Amino acid sequence: MPPDAPPSPDRPDLRTRVLDAAEAIIRARGVPALTLEGAAREAGVSKGGLLYHFASKEALLVALMRRLAQGIEADFRAIVAAQPEGPHRALRACLAFTFDQPDISEAHARAAAVLLAAFHHDPALIDPIREFFAQVRAEVALDGTAPGVAWAVMLAGDGLFMARLFRLYEPNAAELAALRATLHGLLEGGS
Repeated sequence: MPPDAPPSPDRPDLRTRVLDAAEAIIRARGVPALTLEGAAREAGVSKGGLLYHFASKEALLVALMRRLAQGIEADFRAIVAAQPEGPHRALRACLAFTFDQPDISEAHARAAAVLLAAFHHDPALIDPIREFFAQVRAEVALDGTAPGVAWAVMLAGDGLFMARLFRLYEPNAAELAALRATLHGLLEGGS
């Protein structure tokens, strides 16, 4: 099968293969190591095929950040949909996002590595992620929760994610249960 062959159930489309290849390069060696030639080679596509979708390294990085933001948003939206209607729905989803994933998934670890590398290269590249978190904050603001409580819940979740991601510390089961109970208590008392 030629490298630029059409997608099949076993083979993602060219654009996805190139984005996966760019992500792999960034994770292994950082943004400076990413070249269009290297991404094409890693993806098993021609440089012309790559250029059809991405005219430059910056265009490739922007597309990678957009895909990352879309993945995070899809995960979050699924968790929100699983929450019962009512007050604090968005914040309950934030808590579920934090506590119902006991281990950082490989996908989230990959995403975080790419996010950090892109931020180091050009902080503006992570604007799609910032836009998603601005949407979450807007939803939380409409959620009926006192702002200080909302911020405490969101920042506790973000801090726990970063602690796990960087392996700074891992709370044990009792500590996680206590933290979750405390945050739920804040949430229920913060209407």
